Amino acid sequence: MPDNLFIPSVDLRIGALEEYNRTQKLKAARHHQRPKKRCCITLSRQYGCQGYPVAERLCELMQQQTGEPWLLIDRAVLDEVAKHHNISKEILENLGEKNRILDDLLATFSPRWTHSQDCFRLLCKHVVSLAEQGNVIILELGGAIITRHFEHAWHFRMYGSPSFKVRTIAQRLKMAEEEAEQFVMRQQRQRDAFVRDFLHQNDHDQLLYDLLFNNDRIEPEKIAQTIACFVAAEC
Repeated sequence: MPDNLFIPSVDLRIGALEEYNRTQKLKAARHHQRPKKRCCITLSRQYGCQGYPVAERLCELMQQQTGEPWLLIDRAVLDEVAKHHNISKEILENLGEKNRILDDLLATFSPRWTHSQDCFRLLCKHVVSLAEQGNVIILELGGAIITRHFEHAWHFRMYGSPSFKVRTIAQRLKMAEEEAEQFVMRQQRQRDAFVRDFLHQNDHDQLLYDLLFNNDRIEPEKIAQTIACFVAAEC
């Protein structure tokens, strides 16, 4: 079952991305210099945690706090990259799921095949360019890893018990808990393989993050408020 069945407001975020890029170009042209770096926030989660409610609420809080627009970067970026670079949406969505040996062979024998590594490098370039400008929240996409050298980036991760994650997914996707349990395990394996194969890292490493949140005990609103307060004190 595709993850995008419960990814909210994708069209709004694509529109926000286009407006953000337009605004940044205007600012750069007006000042004839690189804009001052502003904070970048990355939010990672174990599959099944309530990442989207936190990220969307955090985006609202940061806009109120700074008086400036903030952009939420998530899987909608994949659509944007695919649209502008003629990359198959299916290939982008399946990054990390294909066998690398088979992928290499197909890249060798078919001139029409787009290599996954090339797709991911392109994705990283797009995300990193936005992170450099700041006022962005990167939800997943290996954000904590690919922006770990940015001094203006702050990294947060959500985790939860197996029972919490299964119950959350079962409610979201209206499926039996037994089915949801297998779904959560499968999605987590795919995400772990993606990070391992393309980033050569383990995003479960707690040292990557500034704060960790137990989603069993902390509601999305409280997580968003805590992150906003933390970032306000640091930036």
